[in-house]
Amino acid sequence: MQLPDSAAQPRRTDNTLVKALARAFRWNRMLDSGEFTTIAELAEREGIASSYLTRVLRLTLLAPDIVEAILDGRHGPAVTLARVLEPFPLAWNEQHDAVGTASSRDGNKPVLSPSRSIG
Repeated sequence: MQLPDSAAQPRRTDNTLVKALARAFRWNRMLDSGEFTTIAELAEREGIASSYLTRVLRLTLLAPDIVEAILDGRHGPAVTLARVLEPFPLAWNEQHDAVGTASSRDGNKPVLSPSRSIG
């Protein structure tokens, strides 16, 4: 069954995505504050690979309304941690195109579409 585009989508928060966003912003604060001077140093402290930390840290570059949609559970099932860890455009309007969102520029809260992918 497929709902019309105008139908309200049920909200379902993805705890894995939320946790990744929280880690990304926490690690970003730790680097910005000078608590850690390099990504390698922080990765060693966290017990993870530098490459993984770098991919997660990149989530801090997502458009704020995309982050909000993820936190509020207003994203489609195709928006997964694996997808958002893939390379995505830095320009916010291009990110909206990549994930299939309506950006805040059109006055609507974004709802991430399951039909488009990041990458």
